[in-house]
Formats: sequence, C-alpha cells, structure tokens
Amino acid sequence: MKYILAISIVGIVLLQLSGAIPLSSVGGPMTIAAAVFLATLAVGIHESWTHKRGAPGWILSVVVALIGAFLAAPLAGFVMVPLLSPFMNGTSFASAGGPVLAIALAGQMALSLLGAWAALWLVSRWR
Repeated sequence: MKYILAISIVGIVLLQLSGAIPLSSVGGPMTIAAAVFLATLAVGIHESWTHKRGAPGWILSVVVALIGAFLAAPLAGFVMVPLLSPFMNGTSFASAGGPVLAIALAGQMALSLLGAWAALWLVSRWR
C-alpha cells in the first residue's frame, strides 16, 4: 500500500506542476477529487486482491475505502490549513500556488488514503 500512496502523491503533485489543476474554477477541486477517488479505488482493490475476497468482499472493500477516504478528506483540509497558513501569501492554497499548494495536495492525498486504510482496517477487524 505504500506504493499506492507514493504513486498517488507523485501523481497529484505532477498534476499541479503541469497546470492540469485549474486554480480559479470548479474544475480544480473536481480534478483533485477525481485523483483522490482513483487512489482510493486502488486501495480498495488492493485490499480485496491481497486478502482474496469474494465478489461481495470486493464490493464491500471498495465502498468502505471510499467512505473512509471521503470522511477523512475534509479533516485533512482542516489539518493542512493551520500547518501551512504561515507560508501562504493569499487567502487560499490556490492563490499561494507553487510549493505550498503542492505540499497541501500531497498532505491531502496522504491523509485521505490514511482514512481509507483506517476504515478498511476497522471493517477487517469485524470480519
């Protein structure tokens, strides 16, 4: 799973550095959400594959991973803002841009995937 985390962080930072994440429209948050969604989907699939789950287990693992990640994503935002606010020039990460935005995106991705893994761990304890 550490490979999924590393690839996801590198992917979202490359999206930001290439300019594929628009900074002034709804497309930016949608692009970030799509990247988190794909990484979370990979986490759910990886958990199902490594634990040799049946079809219902695959569905449950993917759904639980998605729920965990999208519950953790807003909390990740609440963590990143106080940590990086001393380094921001403007009122948002998008206006700050550059390394501050890249670090915020990497932290957001890491904490969201941590939420997915935590949810899968919790459900796995009940099985």
